[in-house]
Amino acid sequence: MKSLKNLGCLLSLFTSLFAGTYAASAGAVTLEMSAVFRPDPANPMRNTFENTTPQGGHCKEHPNYCAPGVFSIGVPTRFRAVAPIEAKHDQRQGPMFRLPSSWKEVTVIHDETGEPEIVKMRISGLGAAYTLKEPLVPAHWSPHWGYPDPPCVSGGTSYGTAHYFAFFWRVPADGGVCSKQAQLPITLDYGFAYENFSFSYELQTPNPLQMSTGTYRGVLNYVVGPHGDIDMGDIMLPDDDLISLNFTLSVEHTLKVEIPPGGDRVELVPQGGWQAWLTQGRKPTRLFRDQTFNISSSSRFKMTLACQYYGNSETCGVSRAGSLRTFPVNLSVTLPNGLVDAAGSPVVRRPLRRDGSGTELFLPGFYIDRKPGTLHFEIAQDQVNEMLVPGEATTYSGRFTVIWDSEVG
Repeated sequence: MKSLKNLGCLLSLFTSLFAGTYAASAGAVTLEMSAVFRPDPANPMRNTFENTTPQGGHCKEHPNYCAPGVFSIGVPTRFRAVAPIEAKHDQRQGPMFRLPSSWKEVTVIHDETGEPEIVKMRISGLGAAYTLKEPLVPAHWSPHWGYPDPPCVSGGTSYGTAHYFAFFWRVPADGGVCSKQAQLPITLDYGFAYENFSFSYELQTPNPLQMSTGTYRGVLNYVVGPHGDIDMGDIMLPDDDLISLNFTLSVEHTLKVEIPPGGDRVELVPQGGWQAWLTQGRKPTRLFRDQTFNISSSSRFKMTLACQYYGNSETCGVSRAGSLRTFPVNLSVTLPNGLVDAAGSPVVRRPLRRDGSGTELFLPGFYIDRKPGTLHFEIAQDQVNEMLVPGEATTYSGRFTVIWDSEVG
């Protein structure tokens, strides 16, 4: 007789804060970034995080210009000209934009276990609006801000008035500096500034199938200002000198085992049944039974074994009432395709031992949704020979507890 204990179904709840909400302190802006993984039975091969950071800035205001999977976030930082912009100025003495378009790593740490994982991020575009107290003449810019100088390219947004012009530029990976050159002077009387700043970004998240259930957190800091991570040149200076991105990754795994009705009672019988023993006295070569189960898993797990009676140092056993002697039952497991061991090998008739050796780690290659596995029970011939006594009906029993455990150390 066996019972099953499923320790793997854990859920982690998380709070997603809206992009654009922030806490400003000593020239710093804090923005919340969130992503979640939960397995989808309708798409078992899709095993990636979903970015749950609400759209802000450009993609919120102009969603038609943002392809699926493109995200942007608004930044409440204003940039102001602190000196006149001369005609045909050097690059750093006028409008220029250097953003971290290369991949940058941030370490996120599991709240409870301390496990680290790496998230990568790069800024892929920038949007803002330049504002003026007095209008410029058309000759100030050639061409207008809808057409940036290389390496940036137009992001599709360019509109405005004599005092306000909104734009969005796409930044290629490792793109360097994008800029515009004024053809005529812009004095401080114009009050030249950037408002409604936002950036689009790309994320590379870790493999959630190899992560523990729970919440991972980390912080990515961008220094803002001349020669910082976000650099607008020497003339356009920011109100805030630091942008902190607070990352929250939530992993909500599934680990569920289903035993068919009556599957908690396993009867071991010979090949072909007991007829040969009852009518001819011919002892069977072995007693066995295969018990199927259905497993759903998006997480790594281990399997262990607990016993009512010990068959030997490795496995459980059965005994007859009133007897102190036990007989070992060999128990092994076969897992469905897509579940492998730490070496990447399929799990076929893998022995289940009391010390858990050999079943310390199983990994899903993709989300497994109610796929069949098998527990194999067998008593070897030498033990069967001792258990069967001619002319005597004897019942042997024992309780086996098979544990699927997502708490993998």
